[in-house]
Amino acid sequence: MLTVSSIAGLRRIIAEYRKMGQSVGFVPTMGNLHAGHLMLVDKADSLSDRVIASIFVNPTQFGPNEDYEGYPRTEEEDAKKLETHAADVLFLPSVETMYSDVNSTTTVSVPYLSSTLCGESRPGHFDGVATIVTKLLNIVQPDIAVFGGKDYQQLVLIRQMVSELAIPTQIVACDTCREEDGLAMSSRNIYLSREHRRIAPGLYQELCRAVDMIRRRKAGFDEINLQTRANLEQQGFQVQYIEVRRQGDLRPPAAEDKLLIILGAVCLASTRLIDNIIFELD
Repeated sequence: MLTVSSIAGLRRIIAEYRKMGQSVGFVPTMGNLHAGHLMLVDKADSLSDRVIASIFVNPTQFGPNEDYEGYPRTEEEDAKKLETHAADVLFLPSVETMYSDVNSTTTVSVPYLSSTLCGESRPGHFDGVATIVTKLLNIVQPDIAVFGGKDYQQLVLIRQMVSELAIPTQIVACDTCREEDGLAMSSRNIYLSREHRRIAPGLYQELCRAVDMIRRRKAGFDEINLQTRANLEQQGFQVQYIEVRRQGDLRPPAAEDKLLIILGAVCLASTRLIDNIIFELD
């Protein structure tokens, strides 16, 4: 596996792949890789000739009171993991490489999807995500890019952005990778205390319970949202939102909508967890 930190160096490598007629898959990450990330790399490997993975902790998607400085950075261990999962190139740029000025006025924004759900409590977060993903896709110009389903709002936003900006990259999604007890894998799980790690799977359990209630028509969406919130708060979660939305655009569902998703964002002390379950009504 090659490791490169400059845009020009990465483009030279990719140009050689293109000369040989090889397709390129891309997996952008912020590092501290776990099994879920490596599943994305394996998916990219199954769909393309060459796999580029990037590690970049993007400062513009962190708010002023969020964990940018303390976000776990484990590049050496990550590189070893990528090498065993068929990554051909690791792109490891600095902040200065990606931003000549982090206060640059050039920003990509996807209005509704940037301001709903997680966007309500994290203003500016999704503008940072959309901007850096646009930059990375312009640098790599991959045939496919693979993203995880846990960050579902991010996935929908990127799909819409790629479509509307006519970026010639297919966005591929992988299912959420979970621990044995159901907790969605996340780089932030390392922040959980022993007690909070015991409680954390309750988010997924309550979302499953809510989906079951919806399918059995036990209550309306608003009532189920409120009941799920109450159940989580009783277990010790601080709930930011529990919402049922349409899968395609994350708008509130109408009576005739069948392809749905329930999403939740909670905190245990200072650790923020998100999760979701997609489902279809008969």
